[in-house]
Amino acid sequence: MKSDIEIAQESKIELIDRIAKRAGFKNEEIENYGKYKAKINLSALKRLQNKKDGKLILVTTITPTPQGEGKTTTVIGLAQGLKKIKKKTFICIREPSLGPVMGMKGGAAGGGYSQVLPMEEINLHFTGDIHNVTAAHNLLTAMIYNHIYQGNDLMLDENRIVWNRVMDMNDRALRGSFSITASSEIMAIMCLSENLTDMKNRLAQIVIGYKKNGEVALVYELKAQGAMALLLKDALKPNIVQSIEGIPAFVHGGPFANIAHGCNAMTATKLALKSADYVVTEAGFGSELGAEKFFDIKCRQGGLKPNAVVLVVTYQAYIVHGIENIKKHVETLRLFNLPFLIAINKKENDSDEILDELKGRCEKLGVDVVISDVWNRGGEGGITLAKAVLNACERKSELRYLYGLEESIDKKIEHIAQKAYGADGAIFSDKAKDDLKFLEKSGYSNLPVCIAKTQNSLSDDPKLCGRPCNYKIVVRELSPSAGAGFIVAYCGNIMTMPGLPKHPAAEKMDITEEGDIIGLF
Repeated sequence: MKSDIEIAQESKIELIDRIAKRAGFKNEEIENYGKYKAKINLSALKRLQNKKDGKLILVTTITPTPQGEGKTTTVIGLAQGLKKIKKKTFICIREPSLGPVMGMKGGAAGGGYSQVLPMEEINLHFTGDIHNVTAAHNLLTAMIYNHIYQGNDLMLDENRIVWNRVMDMNDRALRGSFSITASSEIMAIMCLSENLTDMKNRLAQIVIGYKKNGEVALVYELKAQGAMALLLKDALKPNIVQSIEGIPAFVHGGPFANIAHGCNAMTATKLALKSADYVVTEAGFGSELGAEKFFDIKCRQGGLKPNAVVLVVTYQAYIVHGIENIKKHVETLRLFNLPFLIAINKKENDSDEILDELKGRCEKLGVDVVISDVWNRGGEGGITLAKAVLNACERKSELRYLYGLEESIDKKIEHIAQKAYGADGAIFSDKAKDDLKFLEKSGYSNLPVCIAKTQNSLSDDPKLCGRPCNYKIVVRELSPSAGAGFIVAYCGNIMTMPGLPKHPAAEKMDITEEGDIIGLF
C-alpha cells in the first residue's frame, strides 16, 4: 500500500490559476504563491456579496483515537463524491500546524486518494499564515513589556500580564511562558474576522492584562492594533489549493479545537458559499468539541446556516469507545436540530464483515448510516455518501444553539457540560469563581463560551473512554478572548503547549539532494 506522500507525489496537479478561474475568480483576485497555491483577494467577497449562498455541510467525528478517524479525508472524499454526481463543490478545511506535523497527530491535508495538493507545501509552512499570526502575537508581547520598561504610563500590573508568547511547534520545555500559535487568540480573531476593519476592531479589544487599579488593559490603549493588522493583512486572505481530483479547496486558518474553536477561517467559508452549490467543511476533534463550537460560536457570530452534518465513525474508535460513545454523539447532534448521518470511514485493514456489523449497530440508533471508502477510492468511494448527504440537505431545518447569550457564564458552561458531554454539571475552582465574578463585572457575561478540554474523552479526563457517567467537569480558570468574541474555560489538565511523543514523526522525515521530500506521512 502506498503512503500518503507517495500518492500525492504521483498525482497530476493543475496550475492553481486554472483551478481558481474555474471556481469563478478573476485574474486580479488571484494572488499566486508559486504554481500550485494562491490567495484570493477579499475583493472577490465584495463582488459576490449579493450571490445566493450554496449549502453548507459540516463533517465531525465521535471521540477520536490518537491515529485520527479520517475526518479531513472524509471532507475531501465527500466533496469528490459530490463532483462525481455533477455538483459544483468547494472544500473548506484548516491549515496544519507544524507542531502536530512534526509530532504524532500528523498534518491536515487528508489521506490516500482524498487529499489536498500540494500536500508537502501545505504541511510545511504553506503560505506563511501561521508565522504571520506568530509575529503579530509576539509583537504585542514586545510592545507590552516595552511599555512597562519605558515608564508604564498605563499603570499595568506586571504580575497580572496575561499575554504570553507563542511559537508553531510542540515544545514542552516552554510551557508556562509560551503557547502554541494555534491556541493564540490572534489565530481565533483571524479566523472569525469578516474583513480587515473587523479584524482591527477585534485586535483592539484583546485583554493583555490588568492595571494596578484592577481594570482590564486592552490592546487599543497600547496603539498596537494597526501594526498587528499589518502583519496579518495577507493571512486574512483565503488560501486556495486543489484536491487530487481537481476540486477547489480553501485551506485557511488553524485554531485547535481542544483549546480554541477549531474551525477554518470565516472569510474562506463565506467566499466558498458564494462560489459553489455545496461547501464541505470540518470542525476539529469530536462533535462535543469542534461541532459544538462551530455551531455556538462560528455560526452564531457569522450568521451561517448549515444544511447537514456528517458524523465520522471508524471501527478503531468503536473498539476503543464502544457504541455508547457513538450514541452520545448522535444525541448531541440531535440537540442542534440539523439533519445528519453517520459515515463509517473504511480503514486499510477493515473487512466488509466488521463494517457491516458496525453499520447495523449504528442503524439501531435511528440514524442513516453509510460506509465510505474515500481513502482507497477517492471520489468513487464517496458517491454513496454524497447521495445520502444530498438527501439530508433537502430536509428543512433551523439551527438551534445549546444556550442563549443572555444566560450567565456558569450556566452556559453547565449547559455544554450536561448537553454535549453528558456530565452532571461543572465544578468551579476558587480561581474560576473569582474569574466568573470579574468577567461579569467587566461586561463579558454575554459572550459565548469556548471550553478547552481534552479531545480524548467526552469528559475532561483523557483516561475516561466510552461514555463516562456520574461526573462533573472541573473548570480551573476562565479568561476573556474579548477580541475573538468568546470566553475560554480551561478544564482538567488541558495545556496550551503540547509536547512531542517519544519518537516524533520528524525522526523519519528527510529531503534528497534533488529536493524530494520523504517520510512526510
